[in-house]
This record gives sequence, structure tokens and C-alpha cells, in this order.
Amino acid sequence: MKNFIKQHPVSSYYLLVFAISWGGILLLIGGPDHIPGTKEQAEKLFVPALLIMFTGPFVSGILLNFLIDGKKGLRMLLSRFLHWQTNGRWYAIAVFTGPILVATVLFGLSVFNKEFLPGIITAKDKIDLMIFGVSWGLIGGGLLEETGWTGFAVPQLRKRYSILSTGLIVGMLWGIWHFMIAFWASNYLAGADSWTMFVAGFIAFYLLALPAYRVLLVLVYDRTRSLPVVMLMHAFLSASTIIFQPTATGQIAFVWNLVLGLILWVIIVMIVTNKRLHVLQKPSKNTT
Repeated sequence: MKNFIKQHPVSSYYLLVFAISWGGILLLIGGPDHIPGTKEQAEKLFVPALLIMFTGPFVSGILLNFLIDGKKGLRMLLSRFLHWQTNGRWYAIAVFTGPILVATVLFGLSVFNKEFLPGIITAKDKIDLMIFGVSWGLIGGGLLEETGWTGFAVPQLRKRYSILSTGLIVGMLWGIWHFMIAFWASNYLAGADSWTMFVAGFIAFYLLALPAYRVLLVLVYDRTRSLPVVMLMHAFLSASTIIFQPTATGQIAFVWNLVLGLILWVIIVMIVTNKRLHVLQKPSKNTT
């Protein structure tokens, strides 16, 4: 087992992530017979299910760093956590990229249909929504997820793959990782809208937008080697989707997620064609 883990560190990592996240959710809800869950069940257990899901990448990231490199691996992970001193522009990019993209898409679409108005505009308690969104983004998406995604998977993949390839691999698996909780909670999240539109919205955000955004996250990490910066960039995308997402679901959710994904891919194409960024270049031997 130990030899397999050392020979296949990334595969081992993701097997453990899915086992903890998906297995934990199945235990919580009482097995696969409860998928999809009722609206009442999902409403009651949604937050515990999210916490279990976040445990997967967090615990797996720490454990695999130790199993692959022992105490040295843990020290390397800690050094990534503590590497916060970098150019201020990277912090600006981390904090503002997600909110600007999401807000621009929704305000732009709201010109044609008021149902696209960001949720923060129509929310009764705006302060509570903002506090919840930012807190949840920092703890769940930032700290817990990125301890594994960027704390382990990205550095391992960058030993062999380019920024673009690493971003696509991690990004696709990142999106697929959300499937269990989304499928289980579909009746709760989709409300009265059709299942077809819910699936379409899931594909648009998790399998189109997230892989593109992950390429940006890998690019930022490659330039800064700072886990805190990447955590912030992930956190503020998560926060912006919570704070700005419209109250309408179904077709509205699908359209704005699709537009967000397409814009992100336009940005990726522009980055790929910028030869100075070297996102297609294979890593050097000392990449960590």
C-alpha cells in the first residue's frame, strides 16, 4: 500500500478525498437509497454534509503530504501556509477576480431580465448575507479545500505537467467532487424548477466555469508559491457566488453560470496565447 501511494501520489490522494467526502455523506444521509434526498432532509442536513465534504480534501492533503515525504512533507505544507509575503497585486487579484466576474455577469444579464439581479440587491438582511458568504468562503473553500487541492495535488502535478494541464486535471476533478452533494440535495437546491435545468446549471458551473478558474488559481500559485493567496482567490469566488447569486434557479441559474464559464474560458484562451506567461511550458525539475 505504501509503495502504491508513493508511486501514485495524486491518484491515492483523490481516492482518499472521494472516499472521505462521498462516503461520509452517504453515512450521514443513511445510504444511497436516500439519493436524491427529500427537500426536508437536505434542508436539515445540508450544512453537516458540506462540512463532511470539505473534510475530504483537508484531511487527505495533510495525510498524503506526510505519507509521501514524512515530516518533511508536513514542513513543506506549513511553509506554503506561511508564505504570505508577495506582491500586493496578487492579493488584489485574489480578492477581486471572483466578485468582479460574478457581479459583472449578473448585472450585465439583469439589463435584459431583472431575475438576474444579484441576490444581495434583493436580500432583506444584506449584512448577514455578506458575513455568511465571506466566512463560508474563507473557511470552507479557502482553508479546508485548498489545504488539499493546492497544498498537495497541484505541487505534485506541477512536477510533470504544465500550468494549463494541471489546472484542467485539478479543475475537472474539483467539479466532479461536487456531484454527490449536488445530486443528493437537488430537490432542495432546484426548488420547483426542472431536474434537467438543474443538471444543466451544474454542468455549466462545475464542469465549465470551475476548471477554467482552477487554471487561474494554478497560475497564481505558480507565480507566488503562496497558499494564502490561492485560498483567498478561491474563498472570494465562493463568497461571491453565495452573495450575488440570484434568488431564481433553473434556467436563470443555468444561463448566468454558462455565461460566467464562457467568459472564464475566453480569459484562459487569452492567457494561453500570451507567450510571456508560459502556461503550456512543462515544469523544471525543481518545481514544488
